[in-house]
Amino acid sequence: MSELRSDLAIGAGWQHASLGKILPLKYGKSLPAQLRDPNGTHPVYGSSGMVGTHSAALTNGPTLIVGRKGNVGAIHYSAVPCWPIDTAYFVEAPTGHNLRYYKYLLESLNLVKLDRSTAIPGLSRDDYNAVEVSVAPPAQQDEIVAELEKQFSRLDEAVANLQRVKANLKRYEKATIESLTNPETFEECVSGTIADFAISLDNMRKPVNKAERAKRPGNVPYLGANGQTGWIDAHLFDEEIVLVVEDETFVGRTAPFSYYFAEKCWVNNHTHVLRARPDVVLPKYLNLALSYYPFIPLTTGSTGRRKLTKGALMAAPVHVPSLATQREIVAEVDRRLSLVRRVGEEVDVNLKRAQALRQATLHRAFMPKPEAIQL
Repeated sequence: MSELRSDLAIGAGWQHASLGKILPLKYGKSLPAQLRDPNGTHPVYGSSGMVGTHSAALTNGPTLIVGRKGNVGAIHYSAVPCWPIDTAYFVEAPTGHNLRYYKYLLESLNLVKLDRSTAIPGLSRDDYNAVEVSVAPPAQQDEIVAELEKQFSRLDEAVANLQRVKANLKRYEKATIESLTNPETFEECVSGTIADFAISLDNMRKPVNKAERAKRPGNVPYLGANGQTGWIDAHLFDEEIVLVVEDETFVGRTAPFSYYFAEKCWVNNHTHVLRARPDVVLPKYLNLALSYYPFIPLTTGSTGRRKLTKGALMAAPVHVPSLATQREIVAEVDRRLSLVRRVGEEVDVNLKRAQALRQATLHRAFMPKPEAIQL
């Protein structure tokens, strides 16, 4: 990838000021899924991107959507009026300025670094407002955007191909697990509720916020709804457990709803903890059976971030084959998915390389040398 053209480098005429003055954030507005118009022409955006459509828009034209809760600092661009929901901020272009220029400027800042929350990731508007930036004059913004997009075209194509591979791997994993745990394929099975096959250990969980964990450095994994989120100096569990999402993104989720863990760990209160009853179910099989379970109808809440209560989880019906069949299924899933995981790891490595290359290019475009800034 070539260097940014020297005639587009930061220099005379550039404005140096805070983001709060140049590009102030506005709050999105709640729009529950059941109130959206699926036939509408205006996209609805959350912090992770487009989540639906609606017949009305909250913005007046092209818009930048900035992740506020959850996917902190993620930047999305809508070329048309849209509806950013309350998990996101939004920005509309200053008069006469190129909004895509500001998209790349915000991407260069890696806003996720501003997350200082202790529980759910969040971006403070005050922290955002205080960030100092240098902005090209409007006449130069179009040229900078054109040059960046020329350099990014092949990189973005490669990233899109990698993302397609990753999505296909996820679909294959889901299809494999669902087909092998389908009770219709069992010669015999036992039916009951999750409470018949597992014991809830939720009363042993204990949340510790990020600030407190910083005072307790250690080598014990700290687990949440989506896996490990940090480290801590002590453990609550030292056995085979199955963790099931309690309150997180359910609608539109592509990741499994459960995962298996068998080492010392500390678990927060965003995920249920189950101990399999060893006489009837293997922990690894229980995890497979719950990975893509249809939990959404059992949850409460009106947004993507819903809640699966302990009562609803334990009352959910399941069908479990014999222990011998469970062992066969676990072994077959491991065999089929071992290659998938290796390929997935390679894809992730290449995606990280592409992101690093993109950030380096943005850094060169937007990070000025001190003598070039005009105050």
